[in-house]
Amino acid sequence: MSDIRDRAIQIYDAFTHEHRDRRTLLREMVGLVGSVAAAEVLIAGIAASPAAASITQPDDPALVTRKGPYAIGPGKQLTGYFAAPKDAKHAGVVIVVHENRGLTPHIEDVARRVALAGFQAVAPDFLSDQGGAPADENVARDMIGKADLTAITGEAVATIGAMSAQPGANGKVGIIGFCWGGALVNRVAVASGNALAAGVAYYGPAPDPAEAGAVAAPLLLHYAGKDARVAATGVPWVAALKAAGKDVTAYTYDGVDHAFNNDTSAERYNKPAADLAWERTIAFLHQHLDG
Repeated sequence: MSDIRDRAIQIYDAFTHEHRDRRTLLREMVGLVGSVAAAEVLIAGIAASPAAASITQPDDPALVTRKGPYAIGPGKQLTGYFAAPKDAKHAGVVIVVHENRGLTPHIEDVARRVALAGFQAVAPDFLSDQGGAPADENVARDMIGKADLTAITGEAVATIGAMSAQPGANGKVGIIGFCWGGALVNRVAVASGNALAAGVAYYGPAPDPAEAGAVAAPLLLHYAGKDARVAATGVPWVAALKAAGKDVTAYTYDGVDHAFNNDTSAERYNKPAADLAWERTIAFLHQHLDG
């Protein structure tokens, strides 16, 4: 069963990150487990479940939350989900970057977790230019695949500038991202120079190692031990950062899958690894964003 599960996750990751063809996904899953019904159950266990989105409460009395537009330049806006401790004063700001499904309830929940740890948080919808993230995650993935990554990187860098001037903020801005969002964290670290105070990437595919010299912010990089696709880019990226004398800490969590932090995916979530990575993440963000 473990071999079947591992192969199923590989097939699903190919669907989400490569071919995006659900007919191919279903055909390969049926070949693995023998029937359409069993394949659908397996797919549902690997995919994120909106019903399991909230670990924190949207109306938590310790927080102030809102969702709406924010300006990143003259005549330019993005939609974002904001969460902050009540009466937050002199707090660092953390940009929370979604996966390739766009801004979902799960990512909003992660933003609240960040806020409960003492930061102001904003989770931008980087599909804002295409009308916003749709409820259908397959449509969202198609939209992400067609998005202009150079333009989105510019929007993220502009968000750093906008958030540094937030009321109650201390001017320091960090960024955390997951999967597609982890890849964007690396891109933003290359593009933002000294504007970024800290970056945390969870299993994010890395840029060309030749770009490591442009990174100024300290980075914390989390990798899944069974995630060969991302490791193929992550290993040379970490090596290049270290060779360039950059402040980088990288952890690989043995025996866990890509997306191990996503507690809405029953088959991939790994609580011990997720808890440890989160503890390290919050300590890292406090180290670089407090004061």
